[in-house]
Amino acid sequence: MTGATLQRLVARARPPLPALGVLLILADTVGLLAWGALAGIVVLVGFGLLDRVRPPAAPVRVVDPPVRGPWRALNSPATKVPSHGTNSLGQTYAIDLVLDPPDGSRPEFGSGGHWRRPEEYPAFGQPVLSPVDGVVVRVHQRRRDHRARSGWLSILHLLVVESFVRQVGGARWLAGNHVVVRADDGAFAALVHLRRGSVLVERGQRVVAGQQLAECGNSGNSSEPHLHVQLCDSPGLGGATGVPMAFRAGAADGADGLPADGELLGVAVR
Repeated sequence: MTGATLQRLVARARPPLPALGVLLILADTVGLLAWGALAGIVVLVGFGLLDRVRPPAAPVRVVDPPVRGPWRALNSPATKVPSHGTNSLGQTYAIDLVLDPPDGSRPEFGSGGHWRRPEEYPAFGQPVLSPVDGVVVRVHQRRRDHRARSGWLSILHLLVVESFVRQVGGARWLAGNHVVVRADDGAFAALVHLRRGSVLVERGQRVVAGQQLAECGNSGNSSEPHLHVQLCDSPGLGGATGVPMAFRAGAADGADGLPADGELLGVAVR
């Protein structure tokens, strides 16, 4: 067995472990399974250890930016890898993008209430474009767009309570509304946290790079309306491994690449 095969098997094995661990602990709590709590803790620790396994090496794929305008990078692999602190769900090389117009219309964190309406953010409802030529293989758009977590209290609730519940619930709960496109080179482009009911394409439909797929939303494990973008090796995000990517003219200096945390997409894609 090659190292790459083993890395992919680890990724496929990770998804059910959080839910299994919690179920074992609950079974012990209600007296249904002796030593269930210990077994559950072992399973959760095992999940944490498996999460440290990086995806197999792969060439960087250059794709089109999925948005136009002054979008700023957060959790960028140009700053750190894994970009979101985890290799699960194919997120090793994922990037978050928030619309940050020069007029200051993006609400500043902590400037208002802890739970702001998503409509207050300029990213909400903005077009999301396909970064690749390919075929739509997954569409999910039934999750609601919840309020933004715009203060430390609400962020703590997101990180401690909501994230845990969604982790147990699985990839769809974490991703919220999303579209996955199988690129012609075999990679899968995932556009995540979309606005409910905004998807314009259907499964099996062929799309081209730059075609609008949906609108930016605030569904799933999202603190404010933004777009989460990643390339991975599987349409099922739960067991996917990440694939490195670069946006065409997407680096801050206009070269092919990704903006680092806090940087804007390159001038050529504004």
